[in-house]
Amino acid sequence: MGRVLVADPIEESAMARIKAAGLEVVVRDKDADGPIKDQIKGFDCVVVRSATKITREVIEAADSLKLIVRAGVGLDNVDREAAEARGIEVQNTPEAPTVSVAEMVFAMMFTMARNISQADSSMKGERWEKKKLEGTELWKKTLGVVGLGRIGYEVAKRAKALEMEVLAYDVIDIDKPCKKIGARKTNLNDLLKNSDYISLHVPLLPQTRGMISTNEFAIMKKTAFLVNTARGGVVDEKALLKALEEEQIAGAALDVFENEPPLEWELVRHPRLVATPHLASSTKEAQERVGELTADKVIEGLK
Repeated sequence: MGRVLVADPIEESAMARIKAAGLEVVVRDKDADGPIKDQIKGFDCVVVRSATKITREVIEAADSLKLIVRAGVGLDNVDREAAEARGIEVQNTPEAPTVSVAEMVFAMMFTMARNISQADSSMKGERWEKKKLEGTELWKKTLGVVGLGRIGYEVAKRAKALEMEVLAYDVIDIDKPCKKIGARKTNLNDLLKNSDYISLHVPLLPQTRGMISTNEFAIMKKTAFLVNTARGGVVDEKALLKALEEEQIAGAALDVFENEPPLEWELVRHPRLVATPHLASSTKEAQERVGELTADKVIEGLK
């Protein structure tokens, strides 16, 4: 019988399925159990979300670990190189939150286009600011999708329903999805220069860290809006704050930050920034799918 350490919370139904498959499940209590490197011994599998870091130190402390399952998309909290060196398989569930994240992108774009945050705030302050808060339409605007993977594709598909022109950039071959969705493949500079809205959908890697910074903001339209639901480190937050203060771009919406929660709140407080606390995949439906896929991958991986 395999032993599974659930280091971050997953759906009860998922844990029930793992137990029903004959596996022992231990739910980690961060306060009572001490560092995970001291707890990992004796476990065949560990399940994490984004909070727990499976570092090289943790992997080297393990004595029977065969499988790491990330219940979610990003794998930047798992040292995959160290895992591979030890023959430990790493799985994630990128399929689960696709629709939720794609919908969040549009929630953010509509919020910026129609000044919804400011309008709600002013109404709660008993101010009627109808003329001041005139917005713009998304219809027939140009959306730049940086990273046309699973989520980027779903964003592009929904943009076409709004009759938006879609520009797409990726480091991999995206000819086929571009043709299927009716997007135009281009380079990053062209995308930044011509897009009214820019949505980021790339993993956090050394080559993507800070990929949107001072030079990129200088290329963008002064009327452009940036949306980041990918990973915080992809956007240089100091450069973004400067771009907003100097009105180089019209606004931005961030669901992810370099530090979560942020260590400094100046950017979050900026009136032309829409900020949410990493909510893009936090829907009831997505969490149920994450749980089901996590259970599938644990059971299959430990067969």
